[in-house]
Amino acid sequence: MPFKRYVEIGRVALVNYGKDYGRLVVIVDVLDQNRALVDAPDMVRGQMNFKRLTLTDIKIDIPRIPKKKSLIAAMEAADVKNKWENSSWGRKLIVQKRRASLNDFDRFKVMLAKIKRGSAIRQELGKLKKQTAA
Repeated sequence: MPFKRYVEIGRVALVNYGKDYGRLVVIVDVLDQNRALVDAPDMVRGQMNFKRLTLTDIKIDIPRIPKKKSLIAAMEAADVKNKWENSSWGRKLIVQKRRASLNDFDRFKVMLAKIKRGSAIRQELGKLKKQTAA
C-alpha cells in the first residue's frame, strides 16, 4: 500500500517523545534524512528527529522557513486546531488526557454509570428476546 503522509514543508506532525510530547508542530524545513526543523505557535523553533514525529493528514500551505507571524496566520487560516480536535485520532487523545486527569471519585462515578448503562442494555435485550420468542 503506498504512503499517504509524506515528510514535506507544511506537514503537521505530532511529537511522540520528549519534552514536547503530545504537541502539534509544523515541519518548516527538512535538514537531512533524519531531522527536520519544526515550529509551533507556542514553542521555540528547533530541530527534531523524525523518530520523534508522527505525521498527520493535515498539511498547510507555507513557504520554506516562514516567519513566526506568517506561520501562525497560515495555521489559523487552515484551521489546524479544529481539524485535529475533530479527527478521530485527536478525539482519542483528548479522551485519554481527560481520563488520566480523573480523581478517585470521578472514576467511581464512571464505574457506576457503566453499570447502569449495562443493566439498561441487558433489560432492553431481554425485552427484544421475549418479543422474538413469542
